[in-house]
Amino acid sequence: MEAPQNMLFEAAARGCVISLQQLLIDDPLILDRVIINHYSETPLHVAAMLGHIDFVNEIIHIKPQLTNELNSQLSSPLHLASAKGHVDVVRALLSVDSRTCLNRDRNELTPLHLAAIKGRDEVMKLLIQAQPDAARLKLSGDETILHLCVKHCQLEALKLLLISVPEFLNSKDADGNTVLHLAVGDKQVETIKFLVSVGGVEVNVVNHEGMTAVDVLIRSRRDVRDSEIEESLKQARGFVSNMETNKNRPLLNRRNQNDNSWDGLMKQHGAWLEQKKSALMIVAILIATMAFQVGVNPPSGVWQDNSVKISRDVFSHAGLSVMASNFPTSYFLFYIFNAIPFVASLSIILLLISGLPLRRRFFMWILMVITWIAITAIALCYAIAVSVVTPDDYDYGESEIPITLLIIIVTYGWIILMALLLIAHTIRMIVKFVKKLKKRKLERKSFAAAASQRNNGNSITAV
Repeated sequence: MEAPQNMLFEAAARGCVISLQQLLIDDPLILDRVIINHYSETPLHVAAMLGHIDFVNEIIHIKPQLTNELNSQLSSPLHLASAKGHVDVVRALLSVDSRTCLNRDRNELTPLHLAAIKGRDEVMKLLIQAQPDAARLKLSGDETILHLCVKHCQLEALKLLLISVPEFLNSKDADGNTVLHLAVGDKQVETIKFLVSVGGVEVNVVNHEGMTAVDVLIRSRRDVRDSEIEESLKQARGFVSNMETNKNRPLLNRRNQNDNSWDGLMKQHGAWLEQKKSALMIVAILIATMAFQVGVNPPSGVWQDNSVKISRDVFSHAGLSVMASNFPTSYFLFYIFNAIPFVASLSIILLLISGLPLRRRFFMWILMVITWIAITAIALCYAIAVSVVTPDDYDYGESEIPITLLIIIVTYGWIILMALLLIAHTIRMIVKFVKKLKKRKLERKSFAAAASQRNNGNSITAV
């Protein structure tokens, strides 16, 4: 008896109507046995979930009662078809019993709730047309279907449902939040623009914490979208709530609220600075060590004999550099480029251990530029050293490019790369600085406007 029922579920998974008909010929009661046995779901659940419309039509024609059967999650076939967006299957199931639109699953969700969460617009139209009251069913936390749309970022579903349930536009959940509160908290710019453009939206309604949508924006973590959201709320005449009417909460102004909302961000900023300082310290120590070693042990080493005539004008002196005697110009350039990273790295180490308040990105940028200069100078030292220790008559083998020319190309390429990095970071820092100035200016204007509105409200209350 078990094998035919397994074959029935396999036929449902494939959407094979012929197999279903053959199984019904062999056992006309097979669908009834599925209903009375303890299966986690029925073949109709499987076919509806996979969108096999022909199989669904055949099975509901034979046994329409299966449309009301629930699986282990208390979901009907209509729940599954609605979540997957199978329009034809939903239409077929609704033709049997439209009241299944009102059934709730284990999470208290109806098929319309699932369609809204998944953004199945066409399915939603069918469900609303079949049972308009389905859109008015709330969840246990007083959440409406509009709250679900905003929570799951389904703007088109929100627009569609607002036509059916406009009375839910200003409804509050268990925390007193409207859909506008949720949209502002999640920084959904397009949703906010749509909501404030809808007639009848209460922009300044407060939740159970006494916060308006503007308060939610102020207390949230700062974001690049804040200015656009603030402008939308400003055009809708949104303002900060009058906290004096709330006896359990202190009066907070815009500046104090920004301080609270920025606490976490400042901690992250401090951690970033500490990481940068540690990295710069390690790099500076390595550069100083390299420069010192090269300084006391120059390329080609030092003379071992004293007063030995090397050429007509060159005499060896024990302990002096061979490179200085044979290549005085190259030696001079070599030590200049070696002294630059040595002094630069020591300066970075001194600044980092001095205890000075290097808490701004600008100072970190200066130290990074010094580090780039030091690294570039080390590259030039290497180029000079390799060119000096390479013989003029060196056999390059199959390569026709002299090693000196290759070093020059690589060195110039490195310098160009460093210059581009410096320019890019400089432009980036300037852009950030300009944006910061604009944001501060906008915040001062918004704070002044909010303070003016509170003063006007207080004066009206006094009168």
